[in-house]
Amino acid sequence: FSNSLIEAWWRSLKHNWLFLHPLDSVASVRKLVAFYVEEHNASIPHSAFDGRTPDEVYFGHGDAVADALAGARAEARTRRLQENRARQCAVCA
Repeated sequence: FSNSLIEAWWRSLKHNWLFLHPLDSVASVRKLVAFYVEEHNASIPHSAFDGRTPDEVYFGHGDAVADALAGARAEARTRRLQENRARQCAVCA
């Protein structure tokens, strides 16, 4: 068993959130941590969950998120290839 997952979460909490705010009282730290936990679980998509939030995975919502992201990636790739092929320099033409 490893505690690497919780260590990574604590590092994320500290470096992505707490160190960006003044930590002048215990009450402010508690508010910041509570806000981060709520955002982490309800709003921030995770690559380990195919772009779903932990709440969506836990409560069984958001099953279409992975399919929507895959479709959007494929569409963006097609559009990017078309735009790149349309931009030919004088040497290549």
